[in-house]
Amino acid sequence: MSEESQIRFGPATGVGSLPGTDAREAAKTVTGSFEDFPHLPELPARGPGADMIGRTAGMLVELYARVEPSGWRIGDRPGRDTRRARSWLGEDLDALEEFTQEYRGPLKVQAVGPWTLAAALELRNGEAALSDPGACRDLAASLAEGLRLHLAEVRRRIPGARPVLQLDEPSLTAVLRGQVRTASGYRTHRAVDRQTVEAALRDIVSAHDGPVVVHSCAPDVPFALLRRAGVAGLSFDFSLLTERDDEAIGEAVEDGVRLLAGVVPGTDGPLSDPGGSVVGVRTLWRRLGLRPELLAEAVTLTPACGLAGASPQYARSAYAHCVRAARSLADNPE
Repeated sequence: MSEESQIRFGPATGVGSLPGTDAREAAKTVTGSFEDFPHLPELPARGPGADMIGRTAGMLVELYARVEPSGWRIGDRPGRDTRRARSWLGEDLDALEEFTQEYRGPLKVQAVGPWTLAAALELRNGEAALSDPGACRDLAASLAEGLRLHLAEVRRRIPGARPVLQLDEPSLTAVLRGQVRTASGYRTHRAVDRQTVEAALRDIVSAHDGPVVVHSCAPDVPFALLRRAGVAGLSFDFSLLTERDDEAIGEAVEDGVRLLAGVVPGTDGPLSDPGGSVVGVRTLWRRLGLRPELLAEAVTLTPACGLAGASPQYARSAYAHCVRAARSLADNPE
């Protein structure tokens, strides 16, 4: 990992999505909640183009996508759906810029990673881009260039920000296991070789001159593969960890990889006291034999996943809970 990729992360942040359709309100919520580590909000309730796939498709360079009844499909030229995705992203950036005047520090922006994008975007024949190795390579290259331009725009708008790029890869495990279904639904696409998956991720990580985090709230995240790909952070639903993950998690921490632990549920429900939310994190730390005083330096707390399905009131409470839980973890690491 480069020196630049090891910038200091904040103690707590969000995953990405929030409920509602008001960009200014979302930016106000994020910046008011996470003074040390805000993120660019996503508002999928606005419709196609604001969803995670459409939003990222709008960032692609020389590749375009449109909405079909079956989902997003790669097309020949930019159309209404591409323009709408770019317009909403611009609106979100406008709002975040307004609420981050004079801000200096880490700022997280999110996009779908190359393998989840390949599993979701359709080719002209209706099958996923995942079915065509050449299409996967083209998609990854287009995404890398699009993200470079996007991050440059973030730096231009918020000069004091040090962007942290989060790649959302909820389909990564399914891609590796050959569990992504074909268009017919009767078969699955062949599993992609682990070295191919790792190489594509490494290319995008190396194309960004700042830290890259990979997020997945699916079970069985391939932590070791992601560490080898050079990511600076691993973002995951903490409740899905098992002791089988201990070795990979321990190696990642020893290698300087940040853990973005999702300890707060992503949908409405009762919240425990902040100290109770991090009991599992402390237990993991003891199990790994790591020094308690390293906890706050190695862990950022987040919701378990995006909050698009939550109520606005719960989303605000969840963010505040993450901040209080992070404070509890720092004050009482043991």
